[in-house]
Amino acid sequence: MTRHRVTDEVGAVSSRIPRQSARDGGRNRPDVDAGLGAELAPVVSGARRRALRDGDRQIDTAHLLHSLLESDPEVRAVFDGGAQVARLLGYLVQRSIGYGLRWQGTVEDSGAALAVAEEGWSPVAAGAMGESYERAVLRGDERARGLDLLAALVSDPRSRAVEVLRRAGVDLPPLLERVERGCAGRVAPGDAGR
Repeated sequence: MTRHRVTDEVGAVSSRIPRQSARDGGRNRPDVDAGLGAELAPVVSGARRRALRDGDRQIDTAHLLHSLLESDPEVRAVFDGGAQVARLLGYLVQRSIGYGLRWQGTVEDSGAALAVAEEGWSPVAAGAMGESYERAVLRGDERARGLDLLAALVSDPRSRAVEVLRRAGVDLPPLLERVERGCAGRVAPGDAGR
């Protein structure tokens, strides 16, 4: 498997994102760096800092979800109002003081096709990063957006991000419909509740 190093302003803290796609074994996968644009670079940096601060060995899907909610207004717009986003952020903030403590010291691995944990990434989070880029390419974009990553995060029903979403009362099928509409265009203000 080929790997790609990702660095951010933290510098010394770097990790590798797999270039292997679960579907094609990595044979037809372009460089992942090409898929990290201005929207996702700060999300990855934020997730990395959060994992370090929480004492986690790997970035997982809950770290990515938390960073997406904090940094991407387009992602926040697809949720059912500000109260739902606040409830989600409340669950995610509690991760290091209660909720999520059982995750510490464990690898987020849902048993999906990508089973090898990459350094610094849970297998599920690494797979979601790859899937977000694939979604963008299928849409004809060169760079993945926050909504692409959100769709990828919720595509594995056993991921930590999905567990957080369910605990916060998010109904996933309508959320995915709004994400797909947002990926096809831009989510209009007031469209989040539809």
